[in-house]
Order: sequence, then structure tokens, then C-alpha cells
Amino acid sequence: MSHFSQIKTKIRNLTSLQAALSDLKTEWKPGPQAVRGYQGQTQTAEVVIEQDNGYDIGFRRNLDDEYELVADLQYWQQPLSVDGFLNQVTQRYAYHTVLAETAQQGFQVAEQQTQADGSIRLVLQRWSA
Repeated sequence: MSHFSQIKTKIRNLTSLQAALSDLKTEWKPGPQAVRGYQGQTQTAEVVIEQDNGYDIGFRRNLDDEYELVADLQYWQQPLSVDGFLNQVTQRYAYHTVLAETAQQGFQVAEQQTQADGSIRLVLQRWSA
């Protein structure tokens, strides 16, 4: 019986996910690698976060082409709750995705502010010839 839980996300871009984790100072390893779980069980993931207790957290691509979080939640050993962690990852992921997509369209960040509620305000500009 597997103890792994899969939590769906809307994360589709691996590069933005990796950048988001790096922004949050989360040490991660690129996959494919094994996510260690209960009684030596493993699942393969594209991003693995090792925990000191020997139970890992991973992000693996699912059939919907999204990266779901995979972990044995009984052994969650992070400063934030699962929801808090995913909220921070999702915010930084969205930030990097917006920057990458708009850069492809020729935009640059003109102004960036972090609001009191933690949201990020971006002003983008594009110069045309």
C-alpha cells in the first residue's frame, strides 16, 4: 500500500518551477530521480527535494502535462504547511512564467513592487522602432 500523496498543480513549465524553488532557497535536484517514501517505496520525479528525515518531496509530470507534488505527507518536514509551500511556489512560478512569456514578446520589466499582502506588481514596457 502506497503512502504517497499526489497533489495537483497548474505548473506546466519545468524551468519556471525550478527557478521558483531556487527563489525560495529550496535545495532541489533535477530528475529523473527517485522520491523516497515509506518503507523504501519510491516514485520517479523531475524535481526532488530531499528532507533530512529520509522522505523526499518531488514534482513529477502527470498525464495532464502538469507537475504534481508527490510526497508522503506524514513525513512532511518543511517550515511551511503543504498549502503554504505550494502557495509560495505557485506565486514564484507565476512570476517567472510571466517574465519568460513577456520577454519573448519583447517586453522588459520597467517597475516591480512587492505589495503589503505579498503580491507582486509588475509594470512591463516594450519599445517599438
